[in-house]
Amino acid sequence: MSHAQQPVVRPEDVLPAGIDSTAINGRTVRKGSVAAFVANAVRLDDLTEGTAEYAALLAQLRELAPALRTIGLLDVFEPRSPVVGRILADAA
Repeated sequence: MSHAQQPVVRPEDVLPAGIDSTAINGRTVRKGSVAAFVANAVRLDDLTEGTAEYAALLAQLRELAPALRTIGLLDVFEPRSPVVGRILADAA
């Protein structure tokens, strides 16, 4: 599939000012989903597996993972973390 004819996409083309979410391929994607996922994925390395905080972070990553798949992030980026990779693979 060629994307050569598509115009440049700016953030405001995806979510105009004052809009907090959009529907993409039938899934609602909230503004901030990517940033929240990245912040939680980075934080995961600082936590001890098996703790309540680690479990909460994993749950949030699992909740956000489908949005990342929906927007196509995984078509251009690959996670370095094996844990994050498994979460994203499970969201397929």
